[in-house]
Amino acid sequence: MVRYLVRRGGLLVASLLFASVALFLLLRVLPGDPANALLTVDATPEQIEAARRQVGSDRPLPEQFVTWLGQLVRLDLGRSFVSTLPVGPEITDRLAVTVPLALTAFALAIVIAVPVGYLCARWSRTWYGATISALSQLGIAVPVFWVGMLLVFVFALRLRVFPSGGFPRAGWADPGAALTALTLPVLTVALVMSASLIRYVRSATLDVLHSDYLRTARALGASSAEAMWRHGLRNAAGPVVSILGIELATTFLGTVVVESVFALPGLGSMLVKGIMQHDYPVIQGVLFVSTVTVLVIGFLADLAQRLLDPRLRRASSGRSR
Repeated sequence: MVRYLVRRGGLLVASLLFASVALFLLLRVLPGDPANALLTVDATPEQIEAARRQVGSDRPLPEQFVTWLGQLVRLDLGRSFVSTLPVGPEITDRLAVTVPLALTAFALAIVIAVPVGYLCARWSRTWYGATISALSQLGIAVPVFWVGMLLVFVFALRLRVFPSGGFPRAGWADPGAALTALTLPVLTVALVMSASLIRYVRSATLDVLHSDYLRTARALGASSAEAMWRHGLRNAAGPVVSILGIELATTFLGTVVVESVFALPGLGSMLVKGIMQHDYPVIQGVLFVSTVTVLVIGFLADLAQRLLDPRLRRASSGRSR
């Protein structure tokens, strides 16, 4: 296990380095110059050159990259070209909205998907099991923004139970208002994600229900619930955990759309604003933080899967059964 952690940790560091190079280069090959964020339409050549010197785009790309990499090592994401404020503290403030939204929606999706997916597998040969499975398949195809607008129409415009968007100025200092503002966004993400998770839980449960070891446990006198709890749960959890890691990462990235629908001051709105203003430090900072989050989630999901499945631990240590 230690060998695996060292190897997987090294892969994580290499992935972060590769991601930083790719992110830097992809932004630089796009049309336009970072200095455009400081210029007006009728800017003179002298003003353009001064702006390029100010943002550093007049220097060679390798020098620009080394400067940015040095900032990352110091945990400094630079300053916004437009507001001149540090990008790092602003991202931290925005994460106070994005992280609770993503984690709460993720937890709610699990609460919905696990029992429904299990019942779907148990009732796979019944009409109601097939109906639930078909509805979950339909939910996968529905765009998340459409679900958000539908919830706004029903609960904000018709029933007037929740606000249609926005976030309280006091933030989490007013927890009641903050939770109320996040209710519809959380439901939007959770409903779309649970539709996908139900399919994976159903598939994993069906594999376990039709397995030889579960039939053997039943033949030895264990009840269906006892056999599933003692022998089936861990085997079914392995593949589901790997999917949960992907879904959590997707949820974190998918909040960009949901935050735009509900006008939430999270990373999504910060990224959109940075793109519109050609504010490269903001774009780089948000994308880098998002990339780091996705890679760390993948690392933790792999680790959890090996802790749950002893066969993977034996495979990683080179031992056979």
